[in-house]
Amino acid sequence: MSSVFRGSSACLLEKGPLADLWVYAVYRLNTYPLIHANFLHMFINCVALAPLLERFEAEHGTLMTLAMFAGLSSQDKVALGYLKILAPPEKILRWVEGKMNLLGRLPHYVSVDQKTYGRVVARLDEIFKSAGLKVARQKYEYTSSGKQYSGENVYSILHAPRGDATEAVVLVAAWRNMNGELNESGVALVLTLARYFKRWSLWSKDIIFLITADSRAGPQAWVDAYHDAHSPTSVSSLPLKGGALQGVVVVDYPFSGPFETIHIVYDGINGQLPNLDLFNTAVSIASGQMGIGTALQQMWKHNDGYRDRLRTMLRGMVNQGLGHASGPHSSFIPYHVDAITLQVVGSGSHDEMALGRTIESLFRSLNNLLEHFHQSFFFYLLMQTNRFVSIGTYLPSAMLIVVNFTITAMSLWVQSGRPGTSDIAPTRSQRDNKQTPRDAKENEGLGASPMQSAIIAERKLFLPLAFVIGAHFLGVVPLYVFNHSSEKVFVPFPTLNFSLAFLVGLSSVPLAFVRPIPERPKVAAVAGILMSLLAPTTVLICSSIYWEIPISDILIEAAFGWDVWGMWTQVVVWCVWWPAWLTGTILLASSLVKSNSGS
Repeated sequence: MSSVFRGSSACLLEKGPLADLWVYAVYRLNTYPLIHANFLHMFINCVALAPLLERFEAEHGTLMTLAMFAGLSSQDKVALGYLKILAPPEKILRWVEGKMNLLGRLPHYVSVDQKTYGRVVARLDEIFKSAGLKVARQKYEYTSSGKQYSGENVYSILHAPRGDATEAVVLVAAWRNMNGELNESGVALVLTLARYFKRWSLWSKDIIFLITADSRAGPQAWVDAYHDAHSPTSVSSLPLKGGALQGVVVVDYPFSGPFETIHIVYDGINGQLPNLDLFNTAVSIASGQMGIGTALQQMWKHNDGYRDRLRTMLRGMVNQGLGHASGPHSSFIPYHVDAITLQVVGSGSHDEMALGRTIESLFRSLNNLLEHFHQSFFFYLLMQTNRFVSIGTYLPSAMLIVVNFTITAMSLWVQSGRPGTSDIAPTRSQRDNKQTPRDAKENEGLGASPMQSAIIAERKLFLPLAFVIGAHFLGVVPLYVFNHSSEKVFVPFPTLNFSLAFLVGLSSVPLAFVRPIPERPKVAAVAGILMSLLAPTTVLICSSIYWEIPISDILIEAAFGWDVWGMWTQVVVWCVWWPAWLTGTILLASSLVKSNSGS
């Protein structure tokens, strides 16, 4: 036995020392620390090196680790051995490692049709479990406009090694994005990051990896169940939960291949927005650290000019005003959870590895948070990725629109109490105190007291109040009908409207100038035509033509938002805008009726 050790030691000492180092044996620069005295000493050194080598492999990759210790014998004169400078770039090694570890295992399951999603869920469950994570599933089924929206979510939880399970961040990838496209690379990237994050022990917050069946109903069902705000009849409860949600990042990568730009989607349901710090962090990491271009509101070519800033701001106002979900992240924002969607677009030089490192840096930033985002703005209008309008700047303009109606209402109330040439009925006290011709002659030339000269006009408030209240309650009828009708009902009624919420105040400004003008029937007729152009149905038709979206699809989307997302844009339209428009239109029509009756 001793001869064997001596022979092994002699062989190792012959091939291991740094003496006579040539180009084809440069690998000895990495392996010489393992060889000192004999084979037993080398074995002990390898055991001590194993924990450190594991961390090196987690950071630099398996191929790089093998290449560092893989060299050819000095007796092999044909090959040159391992040279560091001839090694492939780090990006290529990371990409190959990712393909070997996970992406190569999903060639079939990531390309199957939606009908076979049940098999995919089982496979995703196996992948999460193989990474050493706790896995759970959740089923849901919604009904809206006579259609069924069902599916099954699968998610896993990486409990924080250095935390107390009181906070959590979520990484989401929907099986199909908002456009119905298969999120092939997005799902694979989330699974890869789940295995990659599991290797690190630096996390102080739980990390939840969520794969939803779709981008509309799946995230809403999961976040509702996470906060115990779901309906047990349509959504299953979650068997596993982590800490309080602090941030959510959604990956939308619907194609395989390099991309050019990351499109950051941030609009939430009912116009709610995430904290601006989360958006700024994503832009800083993508643009500053990774050198990836960023865009928002589908402004792919932004020259930072006045026109592009205005277009970006108006597009943001439209998306916020509609109140619908712009991505899977939108379902989290109503629960005061800051969330964004990273959507890759274009064809460029950045691959999934660059996006993965961007997400890793973003999660490390969220992991370092000591408290929830609260220092920055929650109300803002973005004009570019690094320019915004704060609430203190744009709020005065919105208040002027509101004050316009208040001042007009107060003015009309005061004018209604003044006597005029109109047929205002005198009060009983005025009829009793009516002066006779003899009293008028006696009081001629004498100054009348203020009490005698003041004449009070009686306001007839019952009819207008009853009409206004009835119009508002009447708006509940279409609100209920079109939120509880089947899909087939929407097609024969193409003129009904669920319009933009932010246009309601601006579209209602002309109502402040509506007056009964029976003495000018032509002006009243022209004003009535202009009022019809501001009708909710007219705005719906114009919006449908401009964006080339069928009206039936708009109504179906609105009904889905009411049933699943809790969107209240319809309430504003039918219970605020439509009654006000109806009141103004009838007021102008009464002017024409009075004019015809007078003539």
